[in-house]
Amino acid sequence: MFIQTEATPNPNVLKFLPGRDVLGEGTREFTIEQASASPLAEALFDLNGVQRVFYGPDFLTVTKASDDQDWRELKAPILAAVMEHFTSGQPLLREGQDAVSSHDEDEAYEGETAQVVAEIKDLLDTRIRPAVARDGGDILFNRFDAGTGVVYLHMRGACSGCPSSSATLRSGVENMLKHYVPEVTRVEAAL
Repeated sequence: MFIQTEATPNPNVLKFLPGRDVLGEGTREFTIEQASASPLAEALFDLNGVQRVFYGPDFLTVTKASDDQDWRELKAPILAAVMEHFTSGQPLLREGQDAVSSHDEDEAYEGETAQVVAEIKDLLDTRIRPAVARDGGDILFNRFDAGTGVVYLHMRGACSGCPSSSATLRSGVENMLKHYVPEVTRVEAAL
């Protein structure tokens, strides 16, 4: 098994491509408190210096805990854990655990607002999310405030905590959404 690695725009995140499906569809992010849902996440958090793990369709990213840690020291143990997991035949997620769907569905929208939200989600799915996935991250719809025109998005994976994430939101995502969906006035990261 050959696992490729790629740098991401976030210097604290490294992308790992095992050459096979990771989740296939959807995404899933883990902190150490959530690691019990995945044998691989548990193995990665057993390594000193791992702060966050993110699974994408065909990749995973690992966030190191500190700027002081060197990827040269962390990379080999992470590669070993990933290789061991995929060659063991263990499931990625324990039974009863699922990937996260494309969007949070907590709030129901009606009328014109529902149409605006559908357009926003479509643009996210077809144009924005594939682009940020190449950098090891994901952006999920959180909510839309029809009164102000503000779209709130969750930054995940390499995008979460990335020094250039605010630039990505402003120059990339916000400009595209404002261009195609005139009701959008601003994009903010959901907390």
